[in-house]
Amino acid sequence: MNKEDICFMPAWEMKEKIKNQELTSEEITEIIIERIEKINPIINAYCTPTFELAREMAKRADQNIKRNEKIPLLNGIPTSIKDLVPLKGVRTTYGSKIYENHIPKEDGIVVSRLKDAGCVILGKTNTPEFGFKGVTDNLIFGMTRNPWDLEKTSGGSSGGAAASVVCGLSPLAQGSDGGGSIRHPACFCGAYGLKPSFGRVPIYPRTFHSGQTLSVIGPIVRYVSDAALMLDAMKGPFEGDRHSLPEENVNYFNHINEKPDKIKIGYSLDLGFAKVVDNDVEKTVVNAVHKFESFGWEVEEAKFKVLDPSMAFSTMWLITFGYELKPYLEKWKDKLDPSLVTWVEAGLHFPASSLPEAMRTRSLFYQVIFETLKKYDIILTPSTAVPAFELGVPYPSQINGIDVSPTSWQAFTFPFNFTGHPAATIPCGWTDDNLPVGLQIVGKRFQELLILQVSKAFEEIAPWQDKKPKLT
Repeated sequence: MNKEDICFMPAWEMKEKIKNQELTSEEITEIIIERIEKINPIINAYCTPTFELAREMAKRADQNIKRNEKIPLLNGIPTSIKDLVPLKGVRTTYGSKIYENHIPKEDGIVVSRLKDAGCVILGKTNTPEFGFKGVTDNLIFGMTRNPWDLEKTSGGSSGGAAASVVCGLSPLAQGSDGGGSIRHPACFCGAYGLKPSFGRVPIYPRTFHSGQTLSVIGPIVRYVSDAALMLDAMKGPFEGDRHSLPEENVNYFNHINEKPDKIKIGYSLDLGFAKVVDNDVEKTVVNAVHKFESFGWEVEEAKFKVLDPSMAFSTMWLITFGYELKPYLEKWKDKLDPSLVTWVEAGLHFPASSLPEAMRTRSLFYQVIFETLKKYDIILTPSTAVPAFELGVPYPSQINGIDVSPTSWQAFTFPFNFTGHPAATIPCGWTDDNLPVGLQIVGKRFQELLILQVSKAFEEIAPWQDKKPKLT
């Protein structure tokens, strides 16, 4: 087995080889570190490597086996941590000059769980400042590039995480998603990303408190089974997060291959409000949707009552950043991302009535999704309305030659942060320019297992992992 094969090996397979010591965690870790040192200067996925920590954790994982001790779930498996999540004793910047030299004194709860599961932490991955936008760049570390076209964005805000996975720089990556920040970069980079139900994976401590009902933590991986494995390690209640869900006593990895006999799927290319979808994306998604019929599942176009939640979402997002960053504005204004400054200042000028109006729209939109999911087990949509766009711009100003709003390209993701439903993106094809296209798979609340099973079924008939970016 050559080094590249090891770097692109599924985590579940690594787990078995480490358990049998056919490969050691130390061997795997060293090979991936070597690849990071070679590839990361090209794409800028890792902002703060932790190679010595990784070597220590890998050694400990191998010792667990040699001493015949209890083997944790992810024993010896390399992973990365997004730079929005605290890692004890390791520089954690949140992509902001404000925290440029910040060294946390405690781990985020998800880091603690991944450590307890035996993961080998390779480093922190790049993110925009406080995860505020859907592309990955900041004033400390710069841009993360798309592995398929270095002049395109990797998406955001988990752009470093997604790019690292696709380039074989880690089989597992921890991402977070407040409006599509797992699904955008996974879609643009050609990875599988899962946004779990709100509360499935606890978040503690929180950087921002006012926007806490939108954001979740989840996995970004190359193989669907690896998402199940990682989610098994991260999920479960935590008293420090009042939104965290009770333990459901379901092992996702053990049940992922149980293909449902009969389900009803509704697909939509607009969710009732999206204005336009890129032609290549639409063609690829429609082709992918009908592949599900080969399982004997019922597939039909879903009709949504028109209710556009875009303004409500933007209002809540801007107000959150406005009031969370207001205390820093006077001192740090010239050292913040200029776009973030614009957001903060806009958020501070909304009238008092804006927030309850946005919350009302959010509630009404939830009812639309609730009524639709009475008819269907799964909803399918494009993951994004466009493939990866140019570096250096926050959003495309046009789709198919039509002028669009800043949220138009992400019209299919943020609605499910509003509602809290689980949603995954899976690669489903390629544009004529060799850019990945993602299919979004949405389920009822708390039904991550069904999403994973449907995703695994699609992966089996439309695998994508043999296609790798050419970076050397």
